[in-house]
Amino acid sequence: MRKTLTKAIAVTSIFALAACNGEEAETEDTMAEDQTEEVVEEEPEETAAATDPEVEATGNVIEIQMYTRDPDDNSGMQVFKPKLVRAEVGDTVTFVPTDPTHQSSSIPEMIPDGARGWEGEINESVSYVLPLPGVYGYKCVPHYAAGMIGLIVVEGEGMTDNLEEAKAVSHPGLAGREFEEIFEEADLS
Repeated sequence: MRKTLTKAIAVTSIFALAACNGEEAETEDTMAEDQTEEVVEEEPEETAAATDPEVEATGNVIEIQMYTRDPDDNSGMQVFKPKLVRAEVGDTVTFVPTDPTHQSSSIPEMIPDGARGWEGEINESVSYVLPLPGVYGYKCVPHYAAGMIGLIVVEGEGMTDNLEEAKAVSHPGLAGREFEEIFEEADLS
């Protein structure tokens, strides 16, 4: 009985407030419908766009393995193989976590203007279709300071447009020395 009386007072109050404002009051049925509206969340456009290739893929796939110990040199630790790659616009680079705890991310200051870059997850492969000529520096975030880095040189007009900016980037730990060696090996002068 008490619940019925409380409910009746609440409904009467709603009608009274609505009448004071010159509006029609909502019935309990309408209020219940409003409370059960389905909320549909849409995927943000940025997320969808970030997974779409920036250019048409050519079908040429270049695999880069991620190792804890260099299979060709037991003294080498935390390496990408190969660490220097030459490619063409539209080629797909796929980073494969051959050993656990690795991933690949582009270094934003070391990619051509207009390219989005990539951010891989630990222990998961990540692929990126190369959209523009230029140099692309990349790293394994957990092992960046240990020197786990690499470079992709995408051939074509404007290939050296971001070269000086990429060379000027400061890196932690052993990564700076490793990049110096890779740039020397790439011989882009």
